[in-house]
Amino acid sequence: MEAGVAEQKKSKGWCWYLIVFVIGALVVAAATLTVSKNFRHSAKPTSIPGAIVEKYADTLEIILQFFDVQKSGKLVNNRIAWRGDSGLRDGNEENLNLSKGMYDAGDLIKFGFPMAFMATVLSWAILEYGDHINAEKQLEHAQDSLKWITDYLINAHPAANVLYVQVGDPQVDHNCWERPEAMTEKRPLVQVNMSFPGAEVAAETAAAMASASMIFKIIDFTNSSMLLMHAQQLFILANTYRGSYSVSIPQLQKYCNSTGYGDELLWAATWLYHATEKQFSLKYVLLSRINFFGAKDESTSENLDLQLYRESSEAIMCALVPYSPTATSSRTESGLIWVSEWNSLQHPVASAFLTVLYSDYMLTSQTETLYCNGKSYKPEDLHKFAISQAYYVLGNNPMKMSYLIGYGSSYPQYAHHRGSSIPVDAKTGCRDGFKWLNSSRPNPNVAVGALVGRALPQ
Repeated sequence: MEAGVAEQKKSKGWCWYLIVFVIGALVVAAATLTVSKNFRHSAKPTSIPGAIVEKYADTLEIILQFFDVQKSGKLVNNRIAWRGDSGLRDGNEENLNLSKGMYDAGDLIKFGFPMAFMATVLSWAILEYGDHINAEKQLEHAQDSLKWITDYLINAHPAANVLYVQVGDPQVDHNCWERPEAMTEKRPLVQVNMSFPGAEVAAETAAAMASASMIFKIIDFTNSSMLLMHAQQLFILANTYRGSYSVSIPQLQKYCNSTGYGDELLWAATWLYHATEKQFSLKYVLLSRINFFGAKDESTSENLDLQLYRESSEAIMCALVPYSPTATSSRTESGLIWVSEWNSLQHPVASAFLTVLYSDYMLTSQTETLYCNGKSYKPEDLHKFAISQAYYVLGNNPMKMSYLIGYGSSYPQYAHHRGSSIPVDAKTGCRDGFKWLNSSRPNPNVAVGALVGRALPQ
């Protein structure tokens, strides 16, 4: 794989695809890079040199700008010079204001499912590492981006049993190449409800709102209360009408498919458990910073259930740590986790996120050792693995190229992104904009903070 990537660097005719999982990169930057400055839970100092940490300190600001790149609606305090207002009429056909939210990757569709997950993980990053994000003077930007998404999600839930999960027609969108500010095509809405259930997207949206309610509880109590109310209503909808939206709305399978809703129900219930301060039933809980490692105030049966989850999570950690007896062989020669060619960076980024969280959870619960088939590992070992994945993405790879657009002196110039590829002053319609996609020239606008998924020949 890595030899192939090296060949790709020689050609300017490569088209770089983005992944939606950019929030994983945010968490990696917040958790593995800035936390390294103050790995205060550990009995031993981190082995990562301070100078290297400082070198990557600006990644958080770069990554957060991708939210601004992706925004729909009437922009406020716009930090991206080549972006303007767009999607202002989204939702009008149903008398809704769905102008906010964010476009999906390099397209102009708003998919509620990945957008909600993005909001949930962003909330998680802020909850766990908000002090580090604040130290980098980026906390307000993170909170503003989160609210931009949740404002959209609130408006997309106009009634207890109705949730709008998509704005725009993917087929029409894929047949057009234009800037979001210039689009004129109709943008139909898709909803899930009691007759056409979508348990996974309703539950994911409930998770997003519940987790965000915890962020805004102190700084905006009214908004926090509203988010929690919507989260509870959506969980009831998801749990009562257990049908997959990929079945209810089969046309979505090609673009935003789902394989089931069980994990989203657990995920949503976990966040509701925390957001309601344990008033929500523990039987749904999947992960908890303290309870995950045993809770003194819970029953024996509930602690046994949590222990099963812990064992599964330990198996995942043991698979990720290099040289563990059960370590996965799905890695490149340079140590990058490699699961599939499509959107290949989402797996190492997600793995880094989970391992740094798990290592911090071990420290918080005073769990000193992770055992993997007789071999023991410390939190520092997990943290070191997470750092290695982040550094690979940021340029410590065979190509010596940053896969984070806008970071460093060498990064991809041909992102598969409509707004990035078309000059601001270009006059294009639906079809004639493809000349910019197929241009041999680098993109005129930098999609700052975008994380590359893979490279393909044009």
